[in-house]
Amino acid sequence: MAVGRRAEKMEETRARLVAAARRAFAEKGYAEASMDDLTAAAGLTRGALYHNFGDKRGLLAAVVQQIDAEMAARAQAIAARAATPWEGLLAEGVAYIEMALEPEVQRIVLLDGPAVLGDPAQWPSQNACLETTRRTVEGLIADGVLKPVDPAAAAWLINGAALNAALWTAASSSPERALPKAIEAFRCLAQGLLAKPG
Repeated sequence: MAVGRRAEKMEETRARLVAAARRAFAEKGYAEASMDDLTAAAGLTRGALYHNFGDKRGLLAAVVQQIDAEMAARAQAIAARAATPWEGLLAEGVAYIEMALEPEVQRIVLLDGPAVLGDPAQWPSQNACLETTRRTVEGLIADGVLKPVDPAAAAWLINGAALNAALWTAASSSPERALPKAIEAFRCLAQGLLAKPG
């Protein structure tokens, strides 16, 4: 019983720290968010942060993973409403790119995340998206919708195109003007995989 309560308390502590960090990183950015302010907002100590995440960078990684998972779920829900798997694949990529306009996503996932954590394509949260895309691509190849290319390579390229379009949009001096250009380019690149373009 004590072990269960201890695990529950640890999870609650982690959740409080992630929630406080998410607010602080969105409002101030990673560099300006102080660990003392973060832990105070969560009603915890620096020791709790170090114990659960190692350091501020580890806490950012947890926040990015949480937001990225939410982004993927939202994009997949949009894809699920599409009329065909091909349209769903495009809709999922476009939805991900469009999220670059959301201030929290823009600042934490697309600007601070890569600057602090490195290449987003290497983040653990991207692996699930990649696997989903690979399965979709395999089905589209089997159905003759896409050219018979390597599904893993195509999935990497499709996901990479959506991710980089979102990164480019977020880093633009005018994200609102960059967004339609990024979406158009993403669609054109993806359509190059069609077995019968048009």
